[in-house]
Amino acid sequence: MVEVDRVATGSLGWRVSTESPLGQVVRRLARNRGATAGGALLVALVGMATFAPLVARYDPIQTNYGDALVGPSFRHPLGTDRYGRDLFSRLVFGGRLSLTTGLVAVTIGASVGTLLGLPSGYYGGWLDDVVMRIMDVMLAFPGILFAMAIVAILGSSLTNVMIAVGISSIPGFVRLVRGSVLSAAEQIYVEAAQALGCRGGRIMGLHLLPNIVAPLFTYATLRVSVAIISVASLNFLGLGAQPPTPEWGVMLADGRDYMRDYWWLATFPGLAIMVTTLSINLFSNGLRDVLDPRLHRR
Repeated sequence: MVEVDRVATGSLGWRVSTESPLGQVVRRLARNRGATAGGALLVALVGMATFAPLVARYDPIQTNYGDALVGPSFRHPLGTDRYGRDLFSRLVFGGRLSLTTGLVAVTIGASVGTLLGLPSGYYGGWLDDVVMRIMDVMLAFPGILFAMAIVAILGSSLTNVMIAVGISSIPGFVRLVRGSVLSAAEQIYVEAAQALGCRGGRIMGLHLLPNIVAPLFTYATLRVSVAIISVASLNFLGLGAQPPTPEWGVMLADGRDYMRDYWWLATFPGLAIMVTTLSINLFSNGLRDVLDPRLHRR
């Protein structure tokens, strides 16, 4: 049975959809329970991070030794750390850093990966061989170890951690873009553009790139959660943000020595990372289902 949404009858009796593509995507996302739950949770997290000064009651780096290691209470809903800093306030401000670093790292990987994957898939030949052999070498190393090696070369800082995680994610984007281009390059519209004398750069930018945006955006959304975990891991190891910066990985590192007696120090930062990555994964999986044309043939 063929699905028809907001249809109108044409002059020949055909039923033609009058709903815009964007409207169809939004409607299908609203029908997907996983995407709806993940999107709502993600919006709440982004909103809290954006309006952190209004949400948090305390300065995230202001010490108060009189309230050190106080458990969850009405005054401090998630307790305090060994310096008396409110854990909830640090988590809220830490969300800013974690979400920002994840987005920046993925932007680096997606940008470079697209610039390499497009010509590699379109032109092929020696260029494709060189690019893919470099990607094979990069993929030979576990992503976190490759990022650690880059940080060791560049130096320990939050900026260098974002760059390192972004570079380590490039191979995945290159392979995705290259595969999508190889598939799209066989379509008739590409052959027509070539027959009209369009240059390779114009074909890649105006014809191929718009047709690979959907899988690229879906994969990039999923990679944000991986980037957040990778950045937090490097910060946990002391290679990125340094105390007293309110960052989830740094907070986990601060609480690891107190887990037996003061469980909240490591539990709540860990839950923040888990909830954030879960919401992104739920939304990206729903987005993948919505944007897959094979599931919505008309």
